[in-house]
Amino acid sequence: MTTLSVRLRLALTVAFTGLATALGVLVATALAFERFEREAAYARADAFLGRAVALHDDLPAQQRRDPEGFVAFLKSLLLFEPDSQLYLLAPDGTVLASTGTKPLPAGFRVALAPVQQAAAAAAAVPARSSAASSPGARPPPARAARGAAYVMGDDPEHMEDDAVIAARALAQPSIRPVPGVAGYLYLVCRKPGLPPSRLARLAEHLAGPALGPVLGVVLLASLLAAWIIAAVTRPLAVLSAEVAAAAQAGFDEASPPPAMAPPGRPHRLRDDEFGRLQMGFQALLGKLRAQWDRLRRLDAFRRESVSNLSHDLRSPLTAAAASLETLQRRWQSSDGAGAGRPDDQAEAAEDRRLVEVALRNTHSAARLVRALGDLAVLDEAGFRLRLARIDLVEMLDDIAVRFAERAAAQGVSLRCDFGAAGAGPAAEPLAAEVDVELLERALANLLDNALRHTPGGGEVVLAARPQREPAAGPDSAVPRPDLVRLTVRDTGGGIAPDDLAHLFDRHFRGRHDSDKSRSEGGKGLGLAIVQRIVELHAGQVDVTSRVGAGTTVTIDLPASAAAG
Repeated sequence: MTTLSVRLRLALTVAFTGLATALGVLVATALAFERFEREAAYARADAFLGRAVALHDDLPAQQRRDPEGFVAFLKSLLLFEPDSQLYLLAPDGTVLASTGTKPLPAGFRVALAPVQQAAAAAAAVPARSSAASSPGARPPPARAARGAAYVMGDDPEHMEDDAVIAARALAQPSIRPVPGVAGYLYLVCRKPGLPPSRLARLAEHLAGPALGPVLGVVLLASLLAAWIIAAVTRPLAVLSAEVAAAAQAGFDEASPPPAMAPPGRPHRLRDDEFGRLQMGFQALLGKLRAQWDRLRRLDAFRRESVSNLSHDLRSPLTAAAASLETLQRRWQSSDGAGAGRPDDQAEAAEDRRLVEVALRNTHSAARLVRALGDLAVLDEAGFRLRLARIDLVEMLDDIAVRFAERAAAQGVSLRCDFGAAGAGPAAEPLAAEVDVELLERALANLLDNALRHTPGGGEVVLAARPQREPAAGPDSAVPRPDLVRLTVRDTGGGIAPDDLAHLFDRHFRGRHDSDKSRSEGGKGLGLAIVQRIVELHAGQVDVTSRVGAGTTVTIDLPASAAAG
């Protein structure tokens, strides 16, 4: 789905708004023109009826004396109003005489309410004029002075449509005033639908004086809106380009901001909200890049410092351990003579104990230094594995042989399982592409931990097999040749549930751990090294444990290396 840009959406919004405004103005102009035509027609008709009634106040009597001659008389009155029809109505609205060409049935009536409204509006104008001319009277409003704007009533020849009408009440001619009216002089001054000439005049009015200014205003507003849209969205487009460039380049290297000025002109930021926003973004980006560079240099310094510290401490610790070991061997050889005083023998025994403590702590510090150095090397961004395709069955056999004597001395059963559960070693090799030295280091750490936590009479099992997952069929299970699983399982005391989540954290020590029960110097680096080695092989490591039932560490590795 194509997403419209902000600039295009604003332009479409302005265009549709301008079009709707233009249509609304045209419709309002047409309605206003129609109202003006009706008001003008009503005013002209009312004035015409006023003059006719003033000159001929005995119209009902003339109609009774000579009906045919009265119709001719009415037609002569309409010489200057060719689009109108004049009627003489009885007091109840019955048509008595008509100038129309369409014959009306006898007793035909028009709606009396509009007739009375028009007659009352016409009679109210002179009364208001007389009242306004009296001393101290307030002038009536202009609308009240004119009477009704216009009145819509029946057109006897086109009863399906209303027309603009005017009416005047006719009084009975007598010496004394007689209440009531003798009839109405009724003028239909606007037939339904304009004649072609009027329609053409309306179209000319809309196409000329009305449409031209409206289109000019719409065009001017559109140009102004286009300028505003360009002024608003252009800085946003530049800022968006800067954000995209920063997201693509990252914090490793600074990318020049996109130019906001044409080539050859100096680049200057706008002195408005958009310019301040762009300056703020550039300042933030610069600060983030500076902090990132500082963090990167600190991290490189940390790794280099740890590596140098490990190298500097390894040599003296090795020398100290060698000296202590030599001294220990000399004392052991001197014990064979069996000479000396009892006090000398007790002092020599105490010296040996102290040497053993110093030697043990020296070995622990040496292992810690080695672990720190290994972690610093493994954390290097440019570190690469030295891969070789080997048989994992042979590797686990070799590791088990190295730890067999120690397991026997502790009274722990150490065995390998390379087949189905409960079966003996598998006959077929299990090949994988690994870094032999690092993987042996990881497995040795795990096996060392397992022996430290397993009491006499317990069992430690090393297992290696293809990981089995359901194949295409729901009831079948086939080995996945691209994944192998290595397992170190013991029957020791297990790990507390609260400690499992932090087991691979560097320098983490469980609440029930002691230096003697931890590998890599007892400082919580053994499992961190294992996890880093597995990550470098693009594998996964997981630990499951239950207190009192033992611990199982599972390593899943790809048979073909995906990491370097």
